[in-house]
Amino acid sequence: MTTIQSPAAPQTHQPPSLFSLIRAHAKAQVLEQLRIPIAVISSAIFPTMTFLFFILPQSSITEYPPAVLTALAQLAMFGVLSAFLFGYGIGVAEDRANPWTTYLRTLPLGPVPPTVGRAVTAMLFSFIALLPLFLLGALTTRAFEPFIDGTLEWWRIPVTIVTLLLAGLPFLFLGLMIGYLCTAKVAIAVVQVVFFPLSFVGGMLLPPMVFPDWLNVISLATPTRAARDLSVEVLTGAGLHASTIPVLLAWTLVFGALALWANRRDQGRRFR
Repeated sequence: MTTIQSPAAPQTHQPPSLFSLIRAHAKAQVLEQLRIPIAVISSAIFPTMTFLFFILPQSSITEYPPAVLTALAQLAMFGVLSAFLFGYGIGVAEDRANPWTTYLRTLPLGPVPPTVGRAVTAMLFSFIALLPLFLLGALTTRAFEPFIDGTLEWWRIPVTIVTLLLAGLPFLFLGLMIGYLCTAKVAIAVVQVVFFPLSFVGGMLLPPMVFPDWLNVISLATPTRAARDLSVEVLTGAGLHASTIPVLLAWTLVFGALALWANRRDQGRRFR
């Protein structure tokens, strides 16, 4: 008696999920960052060193909890701004000149996995940079006395960290736009030209309370001031200006649309 064996069913390979693609890109970019330890260390300690040299010597600030909490929130947002602008503005421009990245962009992945993977990486290292800053503030000043005596709620601390990262999204998109429009050398100059004026007018280097009226009006219309004020409010409960949330959302949408346009423009010029 002979038996007839049916042919084996062909194996079908399921395409990787979007989550697995994002995870792979994020892992690759984290490992790439860790291969240059000095870059990770410098970005992590930059806000802390600023606090150490410019805030800690001023007892009028460190002995007054609301003032030192405001300074911590400002410098934390300053660090997130720096990480996102430099990490994206310069990092994306350098990647565009990298043959491996050029090859990756020819694959049918779309822009979402590498972009989200880079965002996850930037947020991770920004979070790492916030830890020593808040730890230094807790150990050397009276910043956290309001949380100990019950004046402020403890939930404000983790929510502030999440707020800082989310409020940095417009700067992430701005960095993407610069990275896709400029070469690596040009991107360095453009990011530096954009970074310091935005930091100053947004009240991250000087408290906006000392601004003259005309500068304060300009400041309230900038994404850095909106991000700064939102972070300060969440940490201290100081209250928000009516324009803060609309301004932050508007700039996020504008820079997000420009980043998408710059990505498609670069894609069209280089791969079509």
